[in-house]
Amino acid sequence: MSLKPRRTRTTVSIVAVASVVASLAGCSGSSKSPDTTVRSAVATKVVFLINGSLGDKSFYDSGQAGMAAIKAKYGVETRTIEDGFDAGKYAANLAAAIDYADVIFTISYGFEDQLMAAADAHPDKVIVNLDTVVTNQAKTITSVDFVEEESAFLAGAAAGMLTTDTTVNGINADKVIGVVAGDKDPVVDGFLFAYENGAKSVDPTITVQRKYLGGAWDDQAKGKQAALQLFDARADVVFQVAAAAGLGVLQAAKERNLYAIGVDSNQNDIEPGHVVASDIKQLGASIEKVFATVVDGTYVKGTLINSGLKDGGVDLVTDATKPVLPAAIESKLKELRTQIIDGTLVVKRYQP
Repeated sequence: MSLKPRRTRTTVSIVAVASVVASLAGCSGSSKSPDTTVRSAVATKVVFLINGSLGDKSFYDSGQAGMAAIKAKYGVETRTIEDGFDAGKYAANLAAAIDYADVIFTISYGFEDQLMAAADAHPDKVIVNLDTVVTNQAKTITSVDFVEEESAFLAGAAAGMLTTDTTVNGINADKVIGVVAGDKDPVVDGFLFAYENGAKSVDPTITVQRKYLGGAWDDQAKGKQAALQLFDARADVVFQVAAAAGLGVLQAAKERNLYAIGVDSNQNDIEPGHVVASDIKQLGASIEKVFATVVDGTYVKGTLINSGLKDGGVDLVTDATKPVLPAAIESKLKELRTQIIDGTLVVKRYQP
C-alpha cells in the first residue's frame, strides 16, 4: 500500500470557513465565487470507503465508530465498503459509493488519481478524504490531514524514558526501542520520524530499530514475528504502526513480558500491563465533526483541515486498567504535551 507524497499543507480554520460561507450566501447569481455550501437536505446517505478492513481495533474501527455515531444522531443511511487491501477493488467500490451516497468519507492511500477523477466527474458529491491531502482539479475534495508527528513524538518520548529506566520490570540496561510498520509510505514515515525524534530528545544515544511488513497490514502473525525479533534484539518497547497486523505486536509484548505502544485507537487494555500507551488518531471524531458541518450548512468543499494535538485530532493516551509508566514519566509526558499545544515545543513535520 504505497502513497504519493502529501500535497501542499495549508491550515484552514473551520471558523473562518464558516464566516466565508455566510458572506457568500446569496451571491450565486453574481460573478463572484459560487456558494459552495452544502445543505443538509442532501445528506441522507453516507459511505465510509476504506482500503483495508474493519476489525483492526485501531484506525478503521475508529472511523466505523464515527459512522455509527452519525447514523444514530442524524438518522442517515450508512454503508461501509471494505477493499480488504485488495487494490483491484477500489475503482469499483468507489463507483458504487458515488452511485449510492450523497456524502463519501474515504481513505484513498494509493488511489488518489482515481479519487480525483471521480470527484471531478461528480462535483455535486460531498467527498472527504481522510488522513492524506488530495486536491482535485475542481477543488471539491475536502481533506482531513492529521498531524501525527505531534502524538508520535510523545510516543517516542514515552518509549525513550521507559528504556532508560531500569527500575521498571523487564527493562534492560541497553537503550533500545523498536517499531513495526505495515509498509513504507509518507504517513507511516511521519510516525516513525517523530517517534525517533521523541526518543532521542530523551537520550540521543537511544537506538531505534525498525521492521517493515511489506504491506501485510492484516497479517497478525507477521506483526508478532517482527516484534519478537525486535524484543530478542534487546528492545524494551515496540511501537506498532501496522493496522490489524499490529495486534500481533501487542501479543508479542505479552509473550516476552515487555512493552508495546498502540496506534490510532486506545489499545492499552488489549494486553493489560504490556501496552504502556496508545498514539491515537481520532478518525471517528473527525467524521462526526465534518458531517456536522454538512448538516448545519457550513461545510465548504475543497477545504484542508489540519488536525493535531490542540484540537484533539491526535493524542497519546496512557490510561489503562493496569498502568505501567512510573509517575515521573507520566508527569513529563503531560508537560511535553502542554508545551506542544501552547507552541513552546515545536515538533518537526516529516517531509517526503
